[in-house]
Amino acid sequence: MKIAVCIRRTPSTETKVNVAGDGRSLDPSGVSFVLNPYDEYAVEEAIRTKEAHGGEVIAVTVGSADASKELKQCLAMGADKAVRIEPPADVDSAGIAAALVEVLKELQPDLVFCGKMAVDEQDFQVPLRVATALELPAVSFVVGFELADGKATVHAETEAGTTVLETPLPALFAVEKGINEPRYPGIKGIMAAKKKPVDERGASAVPARCAVEKLELPPVKQGGKIVGEGVEAVPELVRLLREEAKAL
Repeated sequence: MKIAVCIRRTPSTETKVNVAGDGRSLDPSGVSFVLNPYDEYAVEEAIRTKEAHGGEVIAVTVGSADASKELKQCLAMGADKAVRIEPPADVDSAGIAAALVEVLKELQPDLVFCGKMAVDEQDFQVPLRVATALELPAVSFVVGFELADGKATVHAETEAGTTVLETPLPALFAVEKGINEPRYPGIKGIMAAKKKPVDERGASAVPARCAVEKLELPPVKQGGKIVGEGVEAVPELVRLLREEAKAL
């Protein structure tokens, strides 16, 4: 069984970011980059599936040479191979998906795992764009996964609760936090990852359909205000909520 897992290098959610001088991108100075947190769950689920059913796991990303660090992390966790695709200039979600599709068409995986979204863009587009281009059934927000008799049974979170779905393979699954607990790479895995090469490729240029016109940080939150104590403070609290906070 061939299992592909699509990953992305993103700024850590704990790092402080600043807008670059062009006003349309992030200043990378002092920013800590990590494997997209949702993709960690995807990598773990791919490895667990390999351990249970055999096969190989191939981690694929669209990113600069710096993204090799995150690919090596996947290899240290237990992935067998890694592919890095050099992104075209001004690539957007459509371009990232197109670059992934080029490689996935060649790999012909039985399963494709990815995180439900990247924490930097949060647009939820890439997984479903890839599935559409490959004409694969796809399930998002997956919190449970089982494989048997050439079919996958998945539990997916919805606004109404959890939905249980069954789909034939090949298929794509965008996983949610909580599907598993990602493992930490051990010394043996880290040492083995150093010997596993990263296959580096280019990608066909795809005209960008979206462009960032302006990027700005959210306004600084103002401090709280104490308007009084007890029931006597209620009228003033209601007035402030209505006139200042515009919450009523």
